[in-house]
Amino acid sequence: MNKPKISLRPAITTDAATIAQTIAIAIGDEAGLRNFCGENYPTVLMDVARTKATQYSWQNTIIAEYEGKAVGAVVGYDGARLAELREGTLAIIHKHTGEMPSLVDETEAGEYYLDSVAVLPDYRGLGIGKKLVEAFCQRAYAEGAERVGLIVDVENPKAETLYTALGFRRVGKRPFFTHQMHHLQRDRKDIERKQRLDSEQQHN
Repeated sequence: MNKPKISLRPAITTDAATIAQTIAIAIGDEAGLRNFCGENYPTVLMDVARTKATQYSWQNTIIAEYEGKAVGAVVGYDGARLAELREGTLAIIHKHTGEMPSLVDETEAGEYYLDSVAVLPDYRGLGIGKKLVEAFCQRAYAEGAERVGLIVDVENPKAETLYTALGFRRVGKRPFFTHQMHHLQRDRKDIERKQRLDSEQQHN
């Protein structure tokens, strides 16, 4: 029996709906989304996703496909670009809502930030999320980043367990929307060291 084919690819503008859906899933706070993006937040997120130089732009996204269907995404960027990308994001929110929400910084220079990752409900449990995170980290390292950072809800230990299994570790806490989040990071040198040790063990 053939295994279902899972593939990853860079996003394109026509992936905006998938990106918006996965962003909403990843944030997981509908009240917060409505507060910041208005009642029609899915349309706002789609507009953000199809626009260059925004936090959730297709330019910053890797798409996961399951047998040719887009079923998940990971979005992220160099933390040093947060102010620039947020400016573009807020401009679109303002266009739709007339409001200019205020947000605390969720990342900073010195880390490549994994903003959001999610898989559509019907396709979970297939290892797609893990593949997306690994692909994102490899892209970050290929672009010269020394570490990848992310935040995870303190009330979501299951998600934190997934990330720690992939080499992330806690480095602090940060607020996001109405939640407290653990700030996790994964250093390239730690992963390279683990890979060397694993390779040595296999040859012993």
